Amino acid sequence: MGRIVLEEVPYHIDHADAYVGRAVGESEWYPVTQEQISRFGEATDDFNPIHVDPEWSAEHSPFGGPVAHGFYTLSLLSHLSWSIGLQPDGVDYGLNLGFERVRFLAPVMIGDCVRMRAHLQEVVRRGDDKWQFRTRVVLETKDTQKAALNATWLTLFIRDPDGAPALAYKGGKPGQKSP
Repeated sequence: MGRIVLEEVPYHIDHADAYVGRAVGESEWYPVTQEQISRFGEATDDFNPIHVDPEWSAEHSPFGGPVAHGFYTLSLLSHLSWSIGLQPDGVDYGLNLGFERVRFLAPVMIGDCVRMRAHLQEVVRRGDDKWQFRTRVVLETKDTQKAALNATWLTLFIRDPDGAPALAYKGGKPGQKSP
């Protein structure tokens, strides 16, 4: 799992066109816990009991228990994109330009695991040392094998001509050493 590389074609900005129409990565399974969902609810002031109250949701939810916020599942794309190396080699950083289309297709139950699959749809040059990627991302659940989220993600990748160091984020928390 992780970055998917074509035989003899590096996943590098200079060769990105070779990856258009192809899978570029698949993450490992990532667990979704009630603690994460409760913290997300606190961070966003979204205390809908279908997400943050296991007793209430077990009795009243059409899903039989608490489910992750849709926006929480969307937010996981950031971490999961780093875990698969979605940023191509040869660029220094990327900027999130947003989404053209986001669909929440199935609930993500607490205790389930999700993974992201990414397919590069388009690469457009946006001037010297800038490329816009259009990537189809799907977040699926392990228990049901269903797509929970489907989105088209736009990212601007930039190569700094002044030689600024590339980002070395590897996940984790601030102050934590990268693996």
